[in-house]
Amino acid sequence: MEYTHSGLLEQAINAVVARQPKSVFFVACGGSLAYMYNQQYMLDVETDLPTAVVNSNEFIHRNPKLLGENSLVITCSHSGDTPETVAATKFARERGALTVAYTHRADSPLWKSADFALHYDWGEGSDAYENRSGMALRFIFGFLNAFKPGSTYQHALDSVKNLGDIFDANITKFKDRADHFGKIHKRDSIIYTLGSGPIYGDAYSFTACLLQEMLWVHSNAIHSGEFFHGPFEITDFDVPFLLTKTYGQMRPLDERAHAFLEKYSERLTIIDAQEFDWGGIKEEVRQFFAAPIFGAVLRAYAEQLSFHRGHPLSVRRYMWRVEY
Repeated sequence: MEYTHSGLLEQAINAVVARQPKSVFFVACGGSLAYMYNQQYMLDVETDLPTAVVNSNEFIHRNPKLLGENSLVITCSHSGDTPETVAATKFARERGALTVAYTHRADSPLWKSADFALHYDWGEGSDAYENRSGMALRFIFGFLNAFKPGSTYQHALDSVKNLGDIFDANITKFKDRADHFGKIHKRDSIIYTLGSGPIYGDAYSFTACLLQEMLWVHSNAIHSGEFFHGPFEITDFDVPFLLTKTYGQMRPLDERAHAFLEKYSERLTIIDAQEFDWGGIKEEVRQFFAAPIFGAVLRAYAEQLSFHRGHPLSVRRYMWRVEY
């Protein structure tokens, strides 16, 4: 199959502009679901469209009344064959919604189920501009710019081209801290992760995909704003926490959690977006780029934890090995 990423993006963006959706659903499972939170945040902040992030299986069983011809449904599956997400995409299309799917596998079941599919590159040597983070930012900023053309969105689209260099710079910047994190937590059986706003998805992904799935470390993703409504009672001097402090208007939630944890826990790790190397990204759009940068940095932390625990990230007990 011959295609270009730019060509696929142009087709999908033109279809969204033509449809003029009145609601947007982001639908996926696991790490692909976590990947949707930043995109939803962008639309919530920049438009008046009702949006929701929903697990694929729940999306079908919930059967939202708002879902219909005026809806845009964005789905994602890395392999392109996650059964629940393929079914959710078909379900949305049957209801008349415009469907756009992200996947690494062209001609996969998901690719064939959506009105428009956006392929992304993956793996060592792939360009961040063409990988999942880059394609998502290009799609969302692309149709925002199509609806409301302006220098801010164009700057954001131009900045995506530098994403690979920005990832590399921050992985290098946090390399020693990631190694220290791996050393001090190599025997811990539980690590709690906090985040908010556009970063909550990355906190969830770090918890569910990296700590629980890949490293078999008990964890929970705690929203910084929800921390004081129950979860903070488990805080103690020897309980490990990783707090991701975002950039922009959600930061006060993270600052409040930071102040409490610094007072009552002696095992607090902070990753602060204000320390990121932003590579020329302007202030007004940094909060939208924080999530993919956190994704790259958190992966480095997980890799160092994997090394010090002697537990490869590729090992599974149940996933792809047994019926479920």
